[in-house]
Amino acid sequence: MSWVVAAFASAFFAGITSILAKCGIKHTDSDIATAIRTCMVLIFAWAMAGVSGSAGTIGSIAPKSWLFLVLSGLATGASWICYFKALSIGNVNKVVPVDKMSTVLAALTAIVLFGETSNLAVKLIGTAAITLGTFLMIEKRQSAGVGQKQDLTWLVYAIGAAVFAALTSILAKVGIEGVESNLATAIRTCVVLAMAWAIVAAKGKLEQVACVDRHELAFLAASGIATGASWLFYYYAIAAGQVSVVVQIDKLSILVSVLFARLTFNEKLSRRSGIGLALIVLGTAALAIWK
Repeated sequence: MSWVVAAFASAFFAGITSILAKCGIKHTDSDIATAIRTCMVLIFAWAMAGVSGSAGTIGSIAPKSWLFLVLSGLATGASWICYFKALSIGNVNKVVPVDKMSTVLAALTAIVLFGETSNLAVKLIGTAAITLGTFLMIEKRQSAGVGQKQDLTWLVYAIGAAVFAALTSILAKVGIEGVESNLATAIRTCVVLAMAWAIVAAKGKLEQVACVDRHELAFLAASGIATGASWLFYYYAIAAGQVSVVVQIDKLSILVSVLFARLTFNEKLSRRSGIGLALIVLGTAALAIWK
C-alpha cells in the first residue's frame, strides 16, 4: 500500500505548490515563473537521486527507458505549449474543461494498455464522478462577442494539451520500468527544464528574468521544491501501483489548494464549486478504496 500513501503525498505537495506559486507570480510573468520553478525542481530531483544512490546507475539505463523518459518530458512540454496557445485564442471557460479531461484519458488509457481492469465498474463510476465534479468546479463566465464567428482553432490546441498531459503519465509508466523513481524524475525534469526555458526565449522574455522580485523569487523557489517533492512521490506511485488510481488520487491536490487558499487568501467556494469538489473527493475515494 506504500504507493497509495505516495500518491496522497503527491497530491498534498501539488496542492501546496499552487499556493506558493500564487504568492510568487503577483508581478512575475508566468512563463518565467515556470522556468525558475523548474530549475528548483531539477536541483531537488538530482539531490534526491544522489541521496538514494541511484545517480550512479544512470549508465545502466536501457535505451528503451531513455526513450520513454525523454518522450514523457517532451509530452509535458508539448502539453504546456498547447494549453497556453489555446488560452491565448479561446475562452478560459471552454479551454480548461477540455484540458482537465487529461485525467480521464490517462485513467482509461491505463485500463486499456496495462490491463488495470480490477473493479472496472467502480473505476468507471469514479472517473465519471471526477469528470462531472471538474466541470462543476469551473465557474461559467460571460463570453464577449457572442455574435462573432468563433474560431475553433482553440479546440485543436486544447485537445492537444489534454492528450499530451495524459501521455505524460503513460509514457513515464513505461519509461521507469527498471529505473529508480528518483533518477527517473531527475532525467525527465532535465527535458522539461529545457522546454520551459525554450518557451521563455522564444517569447523574448529572457531579459525579464533579472528583474524578478526577490520576495517572489523565494516563493517560487519554495514552490519548486514542493513541485519536486510532488513529482518524486507521483512517479514512485505510478511505478509501483496502478496508473488509473494514482492519477485520480493526485487529483486531490484541488482539495489541498482549496483548503489552503481559504486559510491564506480567504477565498470561498460557491455552492456549485463545493458540489463539484465533493464529487471529486468521493470519486477519488472510491478509486482508492476499491482499486
